[in-house]
Amino acid sequence: MADDLAKRILVIDDANLVRMYYRDALERAGYQVDEAINGLEALEKLHEAPADLLIVDVNMPQMDGFTFLRVLRRQGLPVASIPALVISTEAGPQDQESARAAGANFYLVKPVSQETLVDYAAMLCGLAP
Repeated sequence: MADDLAKRILVIDDANLVRMYYRDALERAGYQVDEAINGLEALEKLHEAPADLLIVDVNMPQMDGFTFLRVLRRQGLPVASIPALVISTEAGPQDQESARAAGANFYLVKPVSQETLVDYAAMLCGLAP
């Protein structure tokens, strides 16, 4: 992917090591990656520059992932329709249902391999994996 044509992914997770792990895999696959440490920061970043995909953690300070998605999806702006992949340590069926209800497109349970991450990113960005 040429840099100016690369799909932009916003990774929203409060854990620095997780963000680095995702960034490494996604940048090697040709994506542009930006990061936010919680839902509030993510909303600010999306209003500055939209993304093609959101990768969202659930448990974060100030604004968790479910709240972030609910707030984002209620906005009448183009950013409200950005696909979202929720990746969390929460593994119960109620967690997956909560993610869907908040506006997630897919839900994965941590840990997620870099290959799986890149495959889901490609699918959600409309690219062949």
